[in-house]
Amino acid sequence: MEAIKNLLFRMADDELIYGHRMSEWTGMGPIMEEDIAYSSMAQDKIGHALANYSILEKEFQTANPDKLAFFRKENELMNCQLVELSNHEYDFSLVRHFLFDHADFIRYEMLSTSSFAPLAQLSKKIKGELKYHVLHADTWLTRLGNATDESHARMQSALNELWNYALGIFEPSDYEAQLIAEKIFDGEKVLQQKWIEKISPIIEKANLKIPSSSSPVYGGRKGYHTDQLQPLLTEMAEVISSEAEGTEW
Repeated sequence: MEAIKNLLFRMADDELIYGHRMSEWTGMGPIMEEDIAYSSMAQDKIGHALANYSILEKEFQTANPDKLAFFRKENELMNCQLVELSNHEYDFSLVRHFLFDHADFIRYEMLSTSSFAPLAQLSKKIKGELKYHVLHADTWLTRLGNATDESHARMQSALNELWNYALGIFEPSDYEAQLIAEKIFDGEKVLQQKWIEKISPIIEKANLKIPSSSSPVYGGRKGYHTDQLQPLLTEMAEVISSEAEGTEW
């Protein structure tokens, strides 16, 4: 069914790309604790991508996970643009982590009761892992939002910069009505509402403000990406591409 395939590709591509962006903090974190935390979360996300690609292969006879992850063209990926943006300073990456992981956790929580059994089963497992990602993000957002004048200003600036990209997570698909009618997924609009309700009090506790502007950055779900994605894809596929000659994937 195209509706489920589209949903799985969105989720898997988000996890794959964001996992690689998170991995870039390995050895580069502001403290050793964060080196370890980001490395662990990156590993989880790439594992989640593999799990979703594996469902696609098993249930819909797509290519294998390696080929889906490393041999598709840029315009074939359905990740939101938020996850592909290059890392800047720690404040940028932390706020992105907070915004994305809350949406990710709620999505899997919603899908844990999906009528599509393979996805429901996977979601019950993954949401347990994401609970710790969200806890990590909440802790640091609150800590830095209430620390010094400089840390507060930098966190607010990052939130302002990333907000509209975060709204792009919820870009509607062409299959929303079908997913809802068949009780596979309650849809992006419901997810966004739940996300706003969840993150608003945490942002307030961090002494930050949700930006007043609301112009979602769409396009990623349709294969339209920033100029920051292709260099990442090239880097990701460098090793496997060099080994692929003469190998059937």
